[in-house]
Amino acid sequence: MDVNPYEPHHEEFRDLCRTFLAREAVPYHDGWEEQGIIDREVWRKAGKAGLLGLGVPVEYGGADEPDFRYTGVFIEELVRAGVTAPGFVAHNDLIACYLSVRTTPEQKARWLPGLCSGDLIAAIAMTEPGAGSDLGGIRTTASRDGDCYVLNGQKTFITNGENADLVIVAAKTMSARGHQGISLLVVERGTPGFTRGRRMDKLGWRASDTTELFFDGCRVPVANLIGKENAGQGYLMAGIPRERMCIATVAVATAETMLADTLAHATTRKAFGQTIGSFQHNRFVLATLDTEITLARVFLNHCTTELNAGRLTVTDAAKVKWWTTELQVEVADRCLQLHGGSGYVRESPISSHWANSRVQTIYGGTTEIMKEMIGRSLGL
Repeated sequence: MDVNPYEPHHEEFRDLCRTFLAREAVPYHDGWEEQGIIDREVWRKAGKAGLLGLGVPVEYGGADEPDFRYTGVFIEELVRAGVTAPGFVAHNDLIACYLSVRTTPEQKARWLPGLCSGDLIAAIAMTEPGAGSDLGGIRTTASRDGDCYVLNGQKTFITNGENADLVIVAAKTMSARGHQGISLLVVERGTPGFTRGRRMDKLGWRASDTTELFFDGCRVPVANLIGKENAGQGYLMAGIPRERMCIATVAVATAETMLADTLAHATTRKAFGQTIGSFQHNRFVLATLDTEITLARVFLNHCTTELNAGRLTVTDAAKVKWWTTELQVEVADRCLQLHGGSGYVRESPISSHWANSRVQTIYGGTTEIMKEMIGRSLGL
């Protein structure tokens, strides 16, 4: 079965990604993990190498390449290099796409070149202490006052929250129930009333700076509104399939990497005079994981084709997100078990993958929310 969706030009881009990460990220990654944040300079180097703004038009410094397979290649190489992925994915694919599609020419000219060069780092702020998967629970408000919106509220678990120069903030701009009345505003570094909280000490993805954000009478120019007022929910929903595809790609790439590492361990580590992979139980575990990961890759490839064709539904995006991330967690657990004690020390790659895997079933919509969406699509 051919599970490789990539063409020669994608593999050329893979070589570029692999070379860049080996030179500019891998040697410094342990330090980033310790400090809990990626050095800003690597963003500029990534921009110079042409790894940022893949879908952004050329006139704004991007590659003007909407093919999701390029994003998939970059994500896979981040995972295989053991480099923290969420910050790059959020900046490079999710946020750049929102700003490329929904903004005015003036906004594009103001923000996109910096995002592509790495001089500007971006974040998106939706989650709040009382609102995660349910955007209808957002309590951050934006009230119009002349040529500004006055923003008040709090966001939490924000990827790139500390490094970010631009933050897309979801806020309520009218008194309405549920998802109605959400608008998207770009808040720039240094805006009065915008402050950042503590850098969160997470279980995994430790080099990804994740923080709380606070807005207290924060005056945001009306010129920083993305699209139309009160239309933010629709914009977010339109971007959800791509976001969940990014998460699913991380999941499948991580599962494949963990299996390869574990197979290498199982064919060299001996117990009772034989390799541990030769024991029937372990052999069956590995056979099961290999089968399930192959199926996940085939489904991910199918969804990639559908996304590129503009046909990927919110329901199918939910399916690929929950299935692949739950599989990733299972693979991480089984592979760590097969590594034994050596897999439980922090310098072991499998321990890092195990810690990083757990959040995958939570962010971007929990598994439970994904199943609820799929159930509703069945008329239940």
